[in-house]
Amino acid sequence: MQFPESWLRAFCNPPLSTRQLADTLTMAGLEVEDARPVAPPFTGVVVGEIKSAAPHPNADRLRVCQVDAGQGVLLNIVCGAPNARAGIRVPCALAGAELPPGADGKPFRIKASKLRGVASHGMLCSARELGISEEHGGLLELPADAPIGQDVRAALNLDDTLLTLKLTPNLGHALSVYGVARELAALTGAPLQAPAWAPVPVTSGDALPVTVAAPDLCGRFSGRVIRGLNSAAPTPAWMVERLARCGQRSVSALVDISNYVMFEVGRPTHIFDRDKIKGGLDVRWGRAGESLKLLNGNTVALDGSVGVIADSASGAVESLAGIMGGDATAVTGATTSVYVEAAFWWPQAVAGRSRRYNFATEAGYRFERGVDPDTTTAHIERITRLILDICGTPQTVCGPVDDQQPNMPKPAPIALRPARVARIIGMPVTPEQCASVFRRLGLPFTQGADALTVTPPAYRFDLTLEADLIEELARLIGYQNLPDAPPLAPITPRVPPARQASPFALRRALAALGYLETINFSFVPQAWERDLAGNAEPIRLLNPLASQMDVMRSSLLGSLLAVVKYNAGRRAGRVRVFELGRVFRRDSGVVTGDADVRGVAQPLHVAGLAWGPVARQGWAGRQPHADFYDIKGDVQALLAARGDAPGAVRFEPAKHPALHPGRSARVIVDGRDAGILGELHPRWAQAWDLPHPPVLFELAADIALARRLPQAQPLPRALAVQRDIAIVVPEAVTHERLMRAIHGADTGGLLRAAALFDLYRPKPDAAASDIHAGEKSLAVRLTLGGQDTLTDEQTDAAVRAVMVCLQAELKARLRG
Repeated sequence: MQFPESWLRAFCNPPLSTRQLADTLTMAGLEVEDARPVAPPFTGVVVGEIKSAAPHPNADRLRVCQVDAGQGVLLNIVCGAPNARAGIRVPCALAGAELPPGADGKPFRIKASKLRGVASHGMLCSARELGISEEHGGLLELPADAPIGQDVRAALNLDDTLLTLKLTPNLGHALSVYGVARELAALTGAPLQAPAWAPVPVTSGDALPVTVAAPDLCGRFSGRVIRGLNSAAPTPAWMVERLARCGQRSVSALVDISNYVMFEVGRPTHIFDRDKIKGGLDVRWGRAGESLKLLNGNTVALDGSVGVIADSASGAVESLAGIMGGDATAVTGATTSVYVEAAFWWPQAVAGRSRRYNFATEAGYRFERGVDPDTTTAHIERITRLILDICGTPQTVCGPVDDQQPNMPKPAPIALRPARVARIIGMPVTPEQCASVFRRLGLPFTQGADALTVTPPAYRFDLTLEADLIEELARLIGYQNLPDAPPLAPITPRVPPARQASPFALRRALAALGYLETINFSFVPQAWERDLAGNAEPIRLLNPLASQMDVMRSSLLGSLLAVVKYNAGRRAGRVRVFELGRVFRRDSGVVTGDADVRGVAQPLHVAGLAWGPVARQGWAGRQPHADFYDIKGDVQALLAARGDAPGAVRFEPAKHPALHPGRSARVIVDGRDAGILGELHPRWAQAWDLPHPPVLFELAADIALARRLPQAQPLPRALAVQRDIAIVVPEAVTHERLMRAIHGADTGGLLRAAALFDLYRPKPDAAASDIHAGEKSLAVRLTLGGQDTLTDEQTDAAVRAVMVCLQAELKARLRG
């Protein structure tokens, strides 16, 4: 909301500077977002009257003006403005005047000079040249009674400040200049000049019949008929100026009067052309199939959730209740009879209605927050007086004010306990202090033994709870005066256990592997959950950001696929990305806690995706695309930091809805299911329009972050011994089973490592050998060692222990 400071001080003028006034309002919750001067600084500009304007002898578009600027002599000034004519009063910049800076940022100094051979001793100015507005079609014409020779800044009240307030929705009572002045008086103790408008004499019995058929829409409806007006009368300059400084352009006298009263006292009203109303007015809810052409030219379709004012005779809708009038009954320059309406519309009946039609109005903005229902008739008297003063004629007559009150709001009393106030704001407050604040705010109250009972005035729709009154006390006492008390609650730091690394360790490890981190929404389309996670019952959002982001994700894979699709669509040939984030799954075992919601598990996951060549193209030429084994190697490197014993991390064939059925595996760590990895299913690669499928992994972050505490071990004093064995095993034996059997052998702690270095399968047509059909030969290198040099007996015993274990678990035999 924007308004001039001078208008505010007309109601309440505390002994404060502009900056102090703005700070006082801001600290009380009425944030002053901007305070800027009405006009930029300039000097030497006075009111001048053009006595004559003759054509320039040497230029067709210039005129030579004789100007009385109060200097004792007429000034000869050359002017090119099209409206330069004798008899008007305009801003005159004298020689030596400084005008606002131009494009170069330097003040423009006026000097006596010659223009096309004619002396010019000053400059006649437009509004843009003074920095008042962007209007530059001609000279700025001043009121005919502006004193000649007076400084233009004083004549136009340019030493004023425009205040822009950013008000929260609960401050509907401050959406007017008087409303802000009422708050300022309570804050500073300065006297408030409350407006008092005497009733206009009734000179006619003319009245318009009104029926309020929807009390839940309209709680009070007041109106008056005025006839014999001159609607073409010009709006006074003082009213045009105040409206302009509130950001409202002048339209016509009647419209300007309605807008002026809205900015002045916060009362939106509407003025109908009385002669265009065929019968009476019917205040009701709209009906399906009805439509209305509004004042802004839009035609809107109505239904039963929108309040309207209709013509009782024709049934035609004439206005959107509390939002905007209709074009059919709008006042024009030919209007002679009007019906002035001021009503109280229930906030819940207006809220959100204008947004349905993609526009907003000042009236709807105020009625949504609540407008004083007790002052409709007083404001009609104010509007009537302004109409008579501006548009009245000798034939003007006023009818009586018709006032209907079918459903007035009844504010409920609120009890305030001073002890409760002290607990909330952190400082003791006496009942006398509370009573003083309520008197300053104009809140009626009664005082009891332990509490004060406040009955909110009709215009305070924000006061419904004890907490609202406590807020008023804090505002009036001053937030800056509240004590800075440190919190007394114990704070227990959550120290991460030594067996768990920081999430940043995962980020650094993946970055070292060539991955880039992405951060994505936790809200995803339901189709991702169904297709990629096999989740038929995802957690739904009650109020999604977008219609397609309607569920919480239970897997990170969909987010990474969206990233690779976005980059592939922009010709990125190689993508390596990862995300560390939470997923959300239903779990009835979860109870509400500091960071938990009942019934919802929120584990932290880490997922990665590789798409495109294994490495960037170099001297070796094009690289093959990343495959299952590349992503498996990255997962092994990531889990190697755990420090597990050999065989603790296993990979088992698995099926997953997002992955290729023959190129996917489940990751098992210490017997726990740690996650999955594999190649994207061809069906989804085609659905996501990817030229070749990426490979992905997703792990439980708590498993990936687990660490074994280091234990000191003495360094061996002797070199290790290596023995190679070649064994024949069934074709179904995997590398993982082989390593598990070897490391499970009881070697007395001598086995340090084992590595497979050869795989042999005889050709079908090969000569007879000791490898039968359905078998294969594996060559394994065993690394053995102890603290001292091993003897042959110790080495042989360890190898025999390995063979015993292989024979028992894999049905292996030594190859002959």
